[in-house]
Amino acid sequence: MAPPPGSPHRTTGSTLLHPLSALLGIPLDQINFVACQLFALLAAFWFRIYLGPSHASSAVRHAFATLFGIYFAVFCFGWYSIHLFVLVMMNYGIMNMASIPNIHRYSFVVAMGYLTLCHISRIYIFHYGILTTDFSGTRPSLLEYLSYLLNFMSIIAGPCSNYKDYIAFIEGRHVHMKLLEVNWKQKGYDRLPDPSPTGAVMYKLCITLVSLILFLTLTKNFPMAYIIDNEFLDKTPFLSRLGYLYVVTQAAKPKYYFAWTLADAVNNAAGYGFSGVDERGSFRWDLLSNLNIWNIETATSFKMYIENWNIQTAAWLKRVCYDRAPRYPTALTFILSALWHGIYPGYYFTFLTGILITLASRAIRKNCRHYFLSSVPLKVAYDVITWVVTQLAVCYTVAPFVMLAVEPTVKFYKSMYFHMHILSIVVLLVLPIRPQAHSTREPQNQDVQNSVKRKDK
Repeated sequence: MAPPPGSPHRTTGSTLLHPLSALLGIPLDQINFVACQLFALLAAFWFRIYLGPSHASSAVRHAFATLFGIYFAVFCFGWYSIHLFVLVMMNYGIMNMASIPNIHRYSFVVAMGYLTLCHISRIYIFHYGILTTDFSGTRPSLLEYLSYLLNFMSIIAGPCSNYKDYIAFIEGRHVHMKLLEVNWKQKGYDRLPDPSPTGAVMYKLCITLVSLILFLTLTKNFPMAYIIDNEFLDKTPFLSRLGYLYVVTQAAKPKYYFAWTLADAVNNAAGYGFSGVDERGSFRWDLLSNLNIWNIETATSFKMYIENWNIQTAAWLKRVCYDRAPRYPTALTFILSALWHGIYPGYYFTFLTGILITLASRAIRKNCRHYFLSSVPLKVAYDVITWVVTQLAVCYTVAPFVMLAVEPTVKFYKSMYFHMHILSIVVLLVLPIRPQAHSTREPQNQDVQNSVKRKDK
């Protein structure tokens, strides 16, 4: 979000690139972010070539990744990066002092509690949108732990990844493990191939370039705030407002596509993110991908949309909440997601609305979809209708996420006549809700998981 008038370049991070920020008219925190990610991309190539597992020990690779990550954090966030380091060390202390069955409980409470305090300071100390820090991130050694959480490849924009995958990457086992899942002799190879991430990195950089161009041309020309402009509301018919809502929501996406795809490319450039071989025999580098743009833009259900947006965070939420909640996993997962994002009221409007629409879309799909599978024309008609409804439902749901505050959110929903809320409630009242099988898991010693039965209400 752009800083308010009067403080166009306010940031807690470095002001070294202030002249470039002033020249381009882009907030300094965004300039710092892009500069760090581009530098990280170059460092990632160097890291893979000159500090690969065959050239450097795991300790050296851990140390390099950690030190560069700390530098990037300080460059982007300045003194406020101390919160990242404090939280990391607090949880390391918990890992070493708490009993194994309780580590996840204590670390979760401490992390979410500290995160919430940081979000509160963001509002009451820095006010809406000023602060540039995003807080959303056998026992390991301290170096392994710091490297995993503070490495230069993911400290700025993620994505989060599995600890075992990261350690395998540092130790040089990451790609080898995935390759062993394929019978290469049947494919005519006498030894394991050596997949290169260069093609995947170039492809993802092309996506980031297109996203950047769209951000610079569309995002600023179609602000979300215009949909609650009084003159716009007075003169524009309801259906036209719905159409414009879709346009401004599309215009808001490129910055996310840019940031997440560039972060994915940085990890791939370092040799991290290999996920195996697809059915055509092509190497896949999407282990850490945070979004699937095609699936997002063609989603025909709310669930499909969510599963392809912020993928790694969604996987984390599923592991820590949805799979473990004995009751109401959908509602609890949405609420946890809202808390993780921050304490802005708009987040809670978005995620509480998301609960309602998710349950309603699930009911429609389970009760109606099978009637449209008997012929191709019916299936096509169903897909077209559900695509339109899904895209508009997403736009309706996420608008408060961008607006942040209560007043513009309520004004927006009033202008939309609360139609998605009303339709969702009607669906849930009219259609029978078939219980969804949902088994919970509670971590025990040595990662043994016990199943607990309960269904989503």
